[in-house]
Amino acid sequence: MDLNDADIPDPLTLLEDNPLVVTLTAPRRVEVLPQQRDPLPAGHVRLRTLYSGISAGTELTLYRGTNPHVERQWDASQRLFVDEAAANAYPNTAWGYSEVGEVSELGAGVDPELLGTTVWGLWGHRGDVVLPMEKVTGRLLPAGVDPLSGTFARVGAVALNAVLAADMHIGETVAVFGQGVLGLIATQLAVRSGAEVVAVDGIAARREQARTSGAGLCLDPAADDVGARIKEITNGRGADVCIEISGSYRALHEAMRSCAAGGRVVAAGFYQGDGLGLRLGEEFHHNRVQLVSSQISSAPQGIAQRWSPERMHRTVIDLIAARELDVLPLVSHVVPVLRAPDAYSLLDDDPAAALQLVLDFRAGGVRSVGTRHLDAVRSIADPPSIDTLRSVS
Repeated sequence: MDLNDADIPDPLTLLEDNPLVVTLTAPRRVEVLPQQRDPLPAGHVRLRTLYSGISAGTELTLYRGTNPHVERQWDASQRLFVDEAAANAYPNTAWGYSEVGEVSELGAGVDPELLGTTVWGLWGHRGDVVLPMEKVTGRLLPAGVDPLSGTFARVGAVALNAVLAADMHIGETVAVFGQGVLGLIATQLAVRSGAEVVAVDGIAARREQARTSGAGLCLDPAADDVGARIKEITNGRGADVCIEISGSYRALHEAMRSCAAGGRVVAAGFYQGDGLGLRLGEEFHHNRVQLVSSQISSAPQGIAQRWSPERMHRTVIDLIAARELDVLPLVSHVVPVLRAPDAYSLLDDDPAAALQLVLDFRAGGVRSVGTRHLDAVRSIADPPSIDTLRSVS
């Protein structure tokens, strides 16, 4: 799919009076609509969005209508899903993961030095947002960091949370199942934690990217007996820790096969529907494998008081600024916001063709639509420079 050449509305007309918001109006139906600007109270700032990253996991479950929140109600008081239809699942304007924007207007009482600064945060796929100062404090993008990198604060925190839950140690063997954006970040973090990393993915380009990220062994689940190979390279022991971050039940089962007796499997994917392919009576039962859930709303219980989601977000940005986490090679597409419906369609129809898709809300990015803003598909094994990614040919 080419994300650049289709006919689309005149963006300057749409942007003349209102910014834009990406709206999920029904399963597999995305519309880019004008957004009314909110008033600017004292102690608040207005941000003009530059980039907004698309999640190929949680957001796609909303797009496909498979997310449990679509058909059932989450009872927060009981912490249970109950058999009641979800209220107001569509239209949805609250989705979106990590955004980066520029402070374009200041409310009364705000430091004038903030005007024009770049801020990362979580406010959804919308071109304009008003935030209180407490949502901006500590979230200025560090000097020298490419704004595109700021869209990885949330997805990076998801991967970091899984690594924290793994409780890995120097010299241990850690297998990471799934080498999409989350898995590739988890691989980098595990390598930096001193682990010997085995990366597992069915897509050759992603295995190559994992190798570049420091994985010592990359396995194809379609061609390799993953559990047997990991037992072989560990002298029959198995991996000390496995992180399953693809959301596949079959991959979760293979992680349990690959794990050492008494080892740990971190289930960090967003699993949908019934657990087809997951056979808990086999290695999980006989090897007494510990299964730990990782979900971004909280760090593992033992460290949750120290590791808030905000700390995880900031840690990711700090690692990027220190050049200890390399995220720009994971960006496969920078897509003008008016092409958002096609971007979701590409992720849904051909997930192997993309890694991180980022929506471009900049006026220049929107004006470039109708020309070739970015090649629709590129090899992540040989990524172009970030300047090339943004060029308009």
